[in-house]
Amino acid sequence: MPALRKASAYSKKKVTPFTRVSKKKQKSYIKTVPSQIIVKFSMGKQNIKLPHELTLITTEKVQIRDHALESCRQYINKQLETELAGQYLFKVIPFPHHIQRENKMLTGAGADRMQTWMQLSYGKTAGKAAILKENSGIFFVAVQNPKALEFARSILKKIKSKLPCKSKVLYEFKE
Repeated sequence: MPALRKASAYSKKKVTPFTRVSKKKQKSYIKTVPSQIIVKFSMGKQNIKLPHELTLITTEKVQIRDHALESCRQYINKQLETELAGQYLFKVIPFPHHIQRENKMLTGAGADRMQTWMQLSYGKTAGKAAILKENSGIFFVAVQNPKALEFARSILKKIKSKLPCKSKVLYEFKE
């Protein structure tokens, strides 16, 4: 697997969502679509009553790579499973549809002269990302009691550093 570029190369840029994949390979701009990195979108108990709900939302427009979402998902799920053991519901809200492209850069002598001829080059697929608007949800956690609520809140605060955007945690109590 090739090395990934920094998230700053993509995350704050204005982008047109690119999801077009034709059923006929000849008519498709992108011949191969990157595979889905996120394994599960919903974890924990689905059918029990969990009154305390936390949602991590973004406070700005951003692209979040599927690699970042998956690493956060693994961390949150492992922490919740070891501490709460099935007394929680955890969901990854965005689905990464947008196909990211990158132009390969040249290195070595004379590379600057070759690079100038590459205006508007299309690029090859590099991965997928979820394009989020302001105040869009990223992760959702529901728990049973106030002690578990504080634990879940602390996990979501630790996760903020792995995401390429400013975010905040919203709390809601459901009867």
